[in-house]
Amino acid sequence: MLFEVNPGGRVAIAMGPDGVAQVRLIRADKMNAIDPDMFAALIDAGRVLHETKGLRAVVLAGEGRSFCAGLDLSSMANANRHDRAPLTERTHGNANHAQQVAMQWRKLPVPVIAAVHGVCFGGGLQIASGADIRVVDPAARMAVMEMKWGLVPDMGGYALWRGLVRDDVLRELTYTNREFSGEQAQDLGFATLVDANPVARATAIATEIASRNPHAQRAAKRLFNKYLEASTDEILMAESVEQQALIGSKNQIEAVMSQMEGRKGEFTDP
Repeated sequence: MLFEVNPGGRVAIAMGPDGVAQVRLIRADKMNAIDPDMFAALIDAGRVLHETKGLRAVVLAGEGRSFCAGLDLSSMANANRHDRAPLTERTHGNANHAQQVAMQWRKLPVPVIAAVHGVCFGGGLQIASGADIRVVDPAARMAVMEMKWGLVPDMGGYALWRGLVRDDVLRELTYTNREFSGEQAQDLGFATLVDANPVARATAIATEIASRNPHAQRAAKRLFNKYLEASTDEILMAESVEQQALIGSKNQIEAVMSQMEGRKGEFTDP
């Protein structure tokens, strides 16, 4: 199943029989720079994925030479400021329109793996940071770019980088806009894994994830989304609530039996 997400033909989704969705930014001629149509298409893609039955994992990547070069400043400058909602308006739960483009990958109920190559600057880096896991080409070029244009990261970066990047390192990269490679990104905290074929590696990870109990995968993601902000008592209770629901369930029993019998698990999707 392959379809483009409107408007503007900026994003495409292909859903495999294993429950892995391949999501692609397809504005390759502009290195997938984010213009108003790209913002809208990414939001639509998130909505479509939320509503997709049988979804178990997502691979997020860019077509062409780059993952995403960040904001298309020329198109944003030409947009009418008065047609935009104030940035302080919460249009998507706890986020505004721009923040949702990056935050929605954390909000998806299934694991998301970003495959990063080429240029990944500014808003592109924030989008990639919304994924659970980032597989990055060692030759990728990355930067927290916003201050170069007199701005600050405002697509969820500060929330997403918490716990990933050491505070003083993040400050230096934000203040200076210093470019770093994909290989350096792993030491800095922006990359989970470094691989010269990030899409293949990300897909392999997503395929492995998709072969496990989908209820447990979703429960684990809910716990990850809570644990940085919750108290110890709240985390302990949340663990217990999720585990109580899993123990003895049909999928949990199938996970045990398939392992004992050396076969692929046959799970029922949420």
